[in-house]
Amino acid sequence: MGKFNLGKLVEGPAFAVLNEVLGEFRSDDGMALPSRYEVVLHPPTGTRGTGQGDTTNIFSKIMGENQGDGTVRKTSLRVSQIGFPGKAIDTTQDTNIYGPVRNIATGYTFGNLSSVIQCSNDMREKNFIDTWQRLAYNPQTWSMGYYNDYVGSMDIYLLDTNDRRRYGVQLVECFPTDVGQQALDYTPAGDIMTLSVTWSYRYWKNLTDEADLPKPLQDRLVEILSNTVERKLTAQIPKVLSRL
Repeated sequence: MGKFNLGKLVEGPAFAVLNEVLGEFRSDDGMALPSRYEVVLHPPTGTRGTGQGDTTNIFSKIMGENQGDGTVRKTSLRVSQIGFPGKAIDTTQDTNIYGPVRNIATGYTFGNLSSVIQCSNDMREKNFIDTWQRLAYNPQTWSMGYYNDYVGSMDIYLLDTNDRRRYGVQLVECFPTDVGQQALDYTPAGDIMTLSVTWSYRYWKNLTDEADLPKPLQDRLVEILSNTVERKLTAQIPKVLSRL
């Protein structure tokens, strides 16, 4: 009867698993690297879908200029820290059963998203974020703007080593809510000034398998009703007044 060598049985499978793990690192797919990402900002125009926003808010015009002169794209490229947003399923205990209780889903919530943006020496990134915020209110009249005037969207992609987009999410109806203070001090000359921005959004969707899904039914109904009511109100305005 031959000698039973337990070590050979243990070492064989372990070595195969190690080679398999290393192979994943060396393959074209590789591993996800948090340092390889892309952010694409889609700010609002400052006017509602019908083009009849708050015409007295000068920052609606400035936002349009930012989109035309490349400021939006440059700000997107300057996002030095960000993350994929989370999602929480709200649960409650189902006690109407025998045995151990179970948790059942009752809803879901989305948290705010934090980011850090590097600033150019002309602070165009800071001015752009300030402009976006000021679409939510008119700094000359202090009146609050329409929701659709200041919400946009944001795409966040994970890239592979060949700069291909492998995963992405979109923040729907997002806007900057909190802009952090920027310290001025005698830091080393090579340090770059950054801007901390917190984003609020309604929900996010997975661009891998949800990008082509239609909007929720409730949102589509709201858009239809809003457009219908606005068309009816506009139709009742005398032509003399509508030209003013």
